[in-house]
Amino acid sequence: MTTHTPDTSTVGASTTATVPLFVNRAEVRVAADPETVYALVTDLGRSGEWSPECTGGAWIGEPAQVGSVFRGENYRAEDVVGWAPLIRGEWTTEAEVVVARQDREFRWAMRDKETGRTQLSVWGFVVAPEGDGSVLAHEFQMDEPTEGIRKITKDMGEQGRSRFIVEWGEKIQGDLVATLDRIKEILEKR
Repeated sequence: MTTHTPDTSTVGASTTATVPLFVNRAEVRVAADPETVYALVTDLGRSGEWSPECTGGAWIGEPAQVGSVFRGENYRAEDVVGWAPLIRGEWTTEAEVVVARQDREFRWAMRDKETGRTQLSVWGFVVAPEGDGSVLAHEFQMDEPTEGIRKITKDMGEQGRSRFIVEWGEKIQGDLVATLDRIKEILEKR
């Protein structure tokens, strides 16, 4: 069973708040050892098998090491937070690996499209042994508005920004849960 523990402390937060804008986490128990789980979740080229938005991509240089860059291919439907001016259809992103602790933790930060610098927008997986399997957590934290969030919310009033932050946080939480459900299915089909 997938559980999720959203942090609701930022519900209604403005995009200029000093607390993290988003803090999301979900976890699931899987019938696979940490080594197998880690090997799968660090193979970002396979993301299309489990991600609601990332359809795949390729490593630029050495895969899955701190400093490595992954160019992701993505797709977002028209109805996702449909009232907000989001990117729709296909687009690419670049992410840089910021933590790679073998069989335990893997995190990547989204890169700014204009500068190439990492942003305080970090996705990750944490793996822990449990009995004859593992607990896999999927996490997301955005400490401050990224270039994308700033573009989306620039013409919104405070009420619109607050609504967007709440709805986007709910979307992210749902994506974390869906991702873990798909990863569990892949791992347990072995």
